[in-house]
Amino acid sequence: MRPTFLMTDPDHFQVAYEINPWMKPGAWSADPAAMVKAARRGWEALKLALERAGAEVIVMPGVEGLPDLVFPANAAVALDGKALAARFRFPERDGETPHFHAALAAAGCFDDVVDIEGVFQEGAGDCIWDANRQLFWTASGPRSTPDSLAVIERHFGQPVVHMPLATEAFYHLDTCFCPLSGGEILYYPPALSDAALRELYARTTADQRIEATDRDAAAFCVNAVSLGRKLIMARPAPELHDRLTARGYDVIGIDLEPFMLSGGGAFCMTLRLDLKSRAAQDLEAA
Repeated sequence: MRPTFLMTDPDHFQVAYEINPWMKPGAWSADPAAMVKAARRGWEALKLALERAGAEVIVMPGVEGLPDLVFPANAAVALDGKALAARFRFPERDGETPHFHAALAAAGCFDDVVDIEGVFQEGAGDCIWDANRQLFWTASGPRSTPDSLAVIERHFGQPVVHMPLATEAFYHLDTCFCPLSGGEILYYPPALSDAALRELYARTTADQRIEATDRDAAAFCVNAVSLGRKLIMARPAPELHDRLTARGYDVIGIDLEPFMLSGGGAFCMTLRLDLKSRAAQDLEAA
């Protein structure tokens, strides 16, 4: 199966409220027409980059009044043909749930789509599959609650590593932590608690850890899509581009500034649907 991603049409995207420190409704409303055009250009560029990297992109429609529907990384945790649909902490995003559930059910990638209950958990934004280590890096903090980890572990039957977040600014794990296809981890240390850093250091070698700078993190470069040797992200500074290129990655930078005004980047704008654990791949091959 080709790498398959869900994206949401950005027609109804805007920055209309503030539920994280990055959200700037005033910057959007200063010139909304220009922002709408820029958002469409950035979205189209991201979709094209994924397709040129060999991926299939499934597009779900946007919905008026749900501007953050454009960030489907928060829709669900997906692995081995199972989707565990998110439960959002903020009421501004509650209305997204049925639309994401319907899109996931229609995608043809899942045997079942189950709504998580009784806990707050905001999808792959706080639960990132690491194919090299065969585990979920799973956060708690401003959005997802610690009791969500046990639910994820039971549902998927895969190891879950707890990564408590340290700040309100980096409110989802995907804003500050990105496993790369070669086994490295691109991460922003100040966003992670001491407990999270201990977990990271226990499971990686020094040469596998790539520290992002303040500038990299603020530019949402850590919120990247790793697809083979392609690394798709909001436009990086030359220093980060060169560091990643030296490790053999083809870094594709995209102007995603309108989405950054809402606190999101390339990873936030996608949800990968086809992820398979090694055990599931072996079972299919048998």
